[in-house]
Amino acid sequence: MLRYFLCGIFETRESELVSMDELAFKFAVNNINRNKTLMPNTTLTYDIQRINLFDGFEASRRVCDQLALGVVAVFGPSHSSSVSAVQSICNALEVPHIQTRWKHPSVDNKDTFFINLFPEYTAIARAILDVVTFFKWRKLTVVYEDSTGLMRMQELIKAPAKFNLKIKIRQLTPGNQDARPLLKELKKDKEFFILFDCSYRMAAELLKQLSSMGMMTEYYHFFFTTLDLFALDLEPYRYSGVNMTGFRLLNVDDPGVASTMDKWAMERLQGPKQESGLMDGIMTTDAALMYDAVFMVAVASQRATQMTVSSLQCHRHKPWRFGPRFMNLFKEAQWDGLTGHIVLNKTDGLRRDFDLDIISLKEDGTARIAVWNSYKGMNLTETNRDKNNNVTDSLANRTLIVTTILENPYVMYRKSDKELAGNDRFEGYCLDLLKELSNILGFTYEVRLVADGKYGAQNDKGEWNGMVRELIDHVADLAVAPLTITYVREKVIDFSKPFMTLGISILYRKPNGTNPGVFSFLNPLSPDIWMYVLLACTGVSCVLFVIARFTPYEWYNPHPCNPSSTLIQNNFTLLNSFWFGVGALMRQGSELMPKALSTRIVGGIWWFFTLIIISSYTANLAAFLTVERMDAPIDSADDLAKQTRIEYGAVRDGSTMTFFKKSKISTYEKMWAFMSSRKNTALVKNNREGITRVLTTDYAMLMESTSIEYISQRNCNLTQIGGLIDSKGYGVGTPIGSPYRDKVTIAILQLQEEGKLHMMKEKWWRGNGCPEEDNKEANALGVENIGGIFIVLAAGLVLSVFVAIGEFIYKARRNADIEECMSFSAVMEELGISLQCYKGIRRRSRPHSGARSACIFCQPKRTPKREGARRDSST
Repeated sequence: MLRYFLCGIFETRESELVSMDELAFKFAVNNINRNKTLMPNTTLTYDIQRINLFDGFEASRRVCDQLALGVVAVFGPSHSSSVSAVQSICNALEVPHIQTRWKHPSVDNKDTFFINLFPEYTAIARAILDVVTFFKWRKLTVVYEDSTGLMRMQELIKAPAKFNLKIKIRQLTPGNQDARPLLKELKKDKEFFILFDCSYRMAAELLKQLSSMGMMTEYYHFFFTTLDLFALDLEPYRYSGVNMTGFRLLNVDDPGVASTMDKWAMERLQGPKQESGLMDGIMTTDAALMYDAVFMVAVASQRATQMTVSSLQCHRHKPWRFGPRFMNLFKEAQWDGLTGHIVLNKTDGLRRDFDLDIISLKEDGTARIAVWNSYKGMNLTETNRDKNNNVTDSLANRTLIVTTILENPYVMYRKSDKELAGNDRFEGYCLDLLKELSNILGFTYEVRLVADGKYGAQNDKGEWNGMVRELIDHVADLAVAPLTITYVREKVIDFSKPFMTLGISILYRKPNGTNPGVFSFLNPLSPDIWMYVLLACTGVSCVLFVIARFTPYEWYNPHPCNPSSTLIQNNFTLLNSFWFGVGALMRQGSELMPKALSTRIVGGIWWFFTLIIISSYTANLAAFLTVERMDAPIDSADDLAKQTRIEYGAVRDGSTMTFFKKSKISTYEKMWAFMSSRKNTALVKNNREGITRVLTTDYAMLMESTSIEYISQRNCNLTQIGGLIDSKGYGVGTPIGSPYRDKVTIAILQLQEEGKLHMMKEKWWRGNGCPEEDNKEANALGVENIGGIFIVLAAGLVLSVFVAIGEFIYKARRNADIEECMSFSAVMEELGISLQCYKGIRRRSRPHSGARSACIFCQPKRTPKREGARRDSST
């Protein structure tokens, strides 16, 4: 039976009798020797040498002693100074030197007999960068233990220029495990995303110190580059809510790996006590890598035929003749070990193709959330159960600190005869909203009023106050209050979806009613209509006069008993025509009645006009007498900006003030200039002070429309002026990066779909109510209202003119039947006499004897058919 000799050189610390590497080396050799199917004809034996840390000379001497015994491979040591000394000897004598710890390769790497199963350093750096990119971090603090950490972080340090990442680099105090001074600075600087590059021993101490510093909260995310995060005792931190991420190289899902780890655990529980900070009996990554390294030698030895081992002398420099062949067997081998699939690079002996599990701390322990491959990169592997977790999972049984502010009806002191404590002291819309969120998400809460009584604004130095500051400082977990979602706040805290939408408007006293004037009876009609009515009355009177004089049917014999009288009379003088129009307009009438069709048309259309005008006036007069006109000095924000008599302002350090302060619209810039020039009087401490000023002084308050709606329902002397200046919403505030934000958003959307948000608003906004008011004012009737009646009047007048002309022509033709001829000059003379406005009586005209050519109506003289046919008495 063949026997291969293995050399192990291990460094021990002062606090341990046997190193973990030595225990893993012995465990691997013994376990492989018991596996007769793997090595039926071969047995592995070993010789172990212990040296002190940093003792490279002692390491060289010990490896020379072991090589003289005849070995096939050298394992260890782990420290870099000792590794270099041993490696130089192995290169000279061509004996494989196997490492399981991270080693930074030199630029001119000529270590042809060097094998390292630890993942290649540049790949680890890329894995770290991919994880940071996956979490979308924009700020990161890197804390490293020794200088090798900076070498491993090279890819990450180069990333900011490409990924818009801000990185701060800090170093732990060398040789000092008390990192609390550094952690205190990180907490003060609000560094919530921290990467720790350190050993698992230091990681265990850091976790304890982070817990004592109060940094184990859901707002922090710690990323440990050690491959042994899974092996640490994380039980005390499972329910803290802290985000903790790390790498794992062991393939724990493989049944064979789990079986080997169980055997290791049984031996460790029976052996010396495990290091503090590790779980009992857990196999670390270094131990698993050592096991895979021994297993690799066994696999290569089984494939090697006719290989003999000879004694080697360091001072003779005669190499082992089977060394190159044995090295090639190592590099050509591929197998699945405890740390996954193992493939070595043939040029430098480094391990390149490997998988890293991305693990995260959950309430039920560490869980794999993704797998990173050195060639393929990140691959998410969260199970559907994890993805579809109920929103209550991470909030159940948690007590959240809720900051708020007294503001009716959102948060108010509850009125009670008994002394109340805790959350029972308050009531209001926000308390009902909190209760609903608590029922959905399963958390409990403690309500606290904001210390400075402010919502949150930024001063000239960039410092925040109010509820926003408490969220930034993580004094509170949630801010449930009428906290407006704004751009500047969104940069420093996170908001849920809005639970209420609103806008800025103006709160002002209700305007007083106008006192009726002496001539208020003129108000039902606009001045234009009054002017048009007067013009219409004048025009109709003139038209009636002309038509009455023109038409022959308005002339009559004033002495009916004397048919032979030559005098005829017309009642429609110019004065009488005006009296007729005025009498009809006043609905009183007159003794004058038109006889001709044309004048009756004028009279009828005028009567219709007056009917509409008087009816419209009477109806609108009733409205003016019953509706009180409100005389408001301002109607909009533009009116406020244009005057300085009425002072106006907003709540100091509130979102409304910030809106005007940041606005680039000229009107609002002008308003902010006015408010900032009178900060002591224009800006108020809170809404209650502003309401008091609106009621007692000539002051307008700029505030949210929902608050104005609530106030005006309870104080009938106040009202909202104008519309909304902007549009915004109230949201639940959380610290930036808070895991609660998305869950609260989902709960709010659920309440919105169920209609509970509307019901809560109706409950708290409904007041005793003010008397119903008709906000519509009676407006004077204008041309657009009754202009059509003027068109009808004009059409009637035009019609009457044509009818009068027809009457005149008809009468003239009748006269032509009796008189042989009627000349044009006679007609014109007759018209002239008729239109004399100061005469109502004239004589009958006689036929003119003129030339035949001057006749305008000529007919052959006819003999009356019968005796007694009367002659017409008019021309």
